[in-house]
Amino acid sequence: MSVACGSLTGKSSLFRSVVFLIAFAASLSIANVAVAQDDAAAEFGDPAAEVVDEPADVPAGPAGDAANDAPTPKGSQNLLAWTYDSLGLGYVLIFLALSISLVSLFVMNMLAARRDTLCPQELVDNFEARLNEKDFQGAYDMARTDESVLGQVLSAGLAKLSRGYNKALEGMQEVGEEESMKLEHRLSYMALIGNLSPMIGLFGTVQGMISSFQVIALGGSTPKPSDLAAGISTALFTTLVGLAVAIPAIAAYNILRNRVARLLLEVGVTSENLMSRFEDVQPQAVKK
Repeated sequence: MSVACGSLTGKSSLFRSVVFLIAFAASLSIANVAVAQDDAAAEFGDPAAEVVDEPADVPAGPAGDAANDAPTPKGSQNLLAWTYDSLGLGYVLIFLALSISLVSLFVMNMLAARRDTLCPQELVDNFEARLNEKDFQGAYDMARTDESVLGQVLSAGLAKLSRGYNKALEGMQEVGEEESMKLEHRLSYMALIGNLSPMIGLFGTVQGMISSFQVIALGGSTPKPSDLAAGISTALFTTLVGLAVAIPAIAAYNILRNRVARLLLEVGVTSENLMSRFEDVQPQAVKK
């Protein structure tokens, strides 16, 4: 009985020892896991813990002002100033000279293409009245002092009438062609401006595009948009101003040329009708 009790007592003490060892080992493992978690948190950090709620203070002074400066949109620029900046002084002077020349030529040709300048009706009536009165010298003096094209043509015809009617017609045609050449020569400058202005605009277009591509080539992968816009503005504005000068120049040239051609034809018809009465008259009968 005592031996059995002793064996039971020994077994219970052994069981308590095993349980104690298991509990001790478990406590050590839990402690090791906690320590490992703390080390990991200390090494890698917690992103949520590092979030800063309050903004950092920006230091005062130039550095702080530079940090606070943000790109602001450009204010609206005057269109005239923008056009001047895009064209540049050279193109502004060229197009201004072409515009002034065009206006001057237009006014001069308009004054020269009037009926009173080329074929005045008053001269026709007075010249015909003198011929009806057989006052050939008075008709010649009146035509010679008249500054119109018809007056120059009639005076040339009367001056050569003593050499025959055909010679008179040839003299009239020569003077008419000379006056027509003068008018066409003056009109041709308007056509020159109309053809030259788009070429100058095209030259500016090519120059502006070259400037923009140069910015791309030298500016790397991210060139400044403002630098690119400068070349593109030059290209577009030179084309626009060149066309703005050329379109009215070509239109005015064609309108005035047709008007001059019509009036010169009227001068030729009128002069031949006035001189036709001398077709059957002997040159000796003309008193000059």
